[in-house]
Amino acid sequence: MRKLLPTLLTLVASLTLTAQSGQLYYITAERVFDGEQMHTGWAVLVKEDQILAAGPAAGIQVPAGAIRVDKPNSTLLPGLIEGHAHLLLYPYNIKSWDDQVTKETDAYRTIRATTHAWKTLQAGFTTVRDLGSEGAGYADVALKKAVDDGVIPGPRLLVAGRAIVATGSYGPKGFDSDSKIMLGAEEADGNEVIRVTRDQMGQGADIIKIYADYRYGPKGETRETFSLEEIQLMARTAGSGGRPLVAHASSVTGMQRAILGGAETIEHGDALDEETALLMKKHKVVFYPTLAAGESISRYRGWQKGKTPEPARITEKKKNFRIAMASGVTIGMGGDVGVYAHGDNALEMELMVEYGMKPIDVLKAATSVNARAFHLEGLTGSIRPGLKADLILVTGDPSHNISDCRKVKWVMKDGVVYRND
Repeated sequence: MRKLLPTLLTLVASLTLTAQSGQLYYITAERVFDGEQMHTGWAVLVKEDQILAAGPAAGIQVPAGAIRVDKPNSTLLPGLIEGHAHLLLYPYNIKSWDDQVTKETDAYRTIRATTHAWKTLQAGFTTVRDLGSEGAGYADVALKKAVDDGVIPGPRLLVAGRAIVATGSYGPKGFDSDSKIMLGAEEADGNEVIRVTRDQMGQGADIIKIYADYRYGPKGETRETFSLEEIQLMARTAGSGGRPLVAHASSVTGMQRAILGGAETIEHGDALDEETALLMKKHKVVFYPTLAAGESISRYRGWQKGKTPEPARITEKKKNFRIAMASGVTIGMGGDVGVYAHGDNALEMELMVEYGMKPIDVLKAATSVNARAFHLEGLTGSIRPGLKADLILVTGDPSHNISDCRKVKWVMKDGVVYRND
């Protein structure tokens, strides 16, 4: 460990120096996906932390002193954007959600999260929307600051802080009422939701995440939590602070209340039907189906994919995903990573293709669609002049084989190279 720590510190310091040096990069690849279309014969010029030029190579001169980057049989893409993550969690087959929340200190969980951030960046994901610290307070805000300040390497973060739940609905549950157990999110009800929303923004939350429903019914079934009026209060309050409201919602009523209440994205949507999908499209709400979380949890419960019968929840999820596509709902890429391993983010992209989406549309979902959904289209998510130099090179052609997104050979974020195989 004594040898490892100086090495890590030297790495971070050298990356910082690279970012400040004003270095030029001239990048070519067999294919360039700009966030919308695939091109051949293109080049991209980077200066400092921005894309200076992008287009046909014949029209972009190689500046003197520029570092030339090219990988054989490669595709250049915008840095991928993870739409639904929990960097403070790790796979539940290693340790259950309850045990992570109740038995691990915030300090320990934050230290683990630094490795999760690094693995995510190495996998080509240069931006992450982290939707709640799940009992770790505002550790995600601190993690974001550490990345922004160059203390640790990691993706650009949008964080939700504690998130908001209706009283009595969320976990962990089943403890003696005399005990004080850290909940996975902050409780609020009635007009109190205004104060809690404002406080979370004041604590550094970029996003206000709510749980529009949860598994707290008399028989453990999913039921709606907040009233429409409560959701509207939180949406208006968040909007006044320049933050979007996003909603965990699986039931029809929970989704519809969240959509009508002002949520910008719906997470999970397990019971999505045609009526709700059309309502989502009408209100321009983006859908994050989190397919990988559902499959991972089913595997943890004993399902052997391809060998044992498909669980009903997976069959239903495939049906709902097709409904969303057929209804013209905008679908973003976000798998609820943390339920499964960080760095394995591409699993969601593979499942989106398996469930019926074209690979090129999945690439859009993980870049330009997510950027627009998160109000980052003027910063990242595409390859065009003026945007941040968030770029990755992968071997192969992910517009034909989405799994090629796993073959990351080179990663640049903010003009700094973090991986160069």
